Amino acid sequence: MPVRLDVWLDVACLFKTRSEAQKACRLGKVSVNGSPAKAHREVKVGDELVISRPLGRRQAIVVLGVADTHIPKAEARALYEDRTPPPTAEELEMRKIERLYRATAMTTGRPTRDDRRARRRLTGKD
Repeated sequence: MPVRLDVWLDVACLFKTRSEAQKACRLGKVSVNGSPAKAHREVKVGDELVISRPLGRRQAIVVLGVADTHIPKAEARALYEDRTPPPTAEELEMRKIERLYRATAMTTGRPTRDDRRARRRLTGKD
């Protein structure tokens, strides 16, 4: 029983909402079996998906099961096998710097002494 790609991505908890999954498909961030996929494409067991994530990360997924209605998250994880390699040390460092940048961008005004010291420690200029 094939299911629409955007519905399956939502049910499998790979995107928070179906509209986010549709947007990712529309922007070409999801490919099925090596070709860019549209949201209405049908997904079957055995299909290989590649999802482009932020910071250049690519998530490789193999479909193990299909469902068209929401199920508990633990059961949803059984619908796919994640074949994404673990992040490298450089990627982990980039994530840390990105988190720090977002946190400091949200604050307003001049950074405190503790903020400056924390930023210095993170960037290695200590």
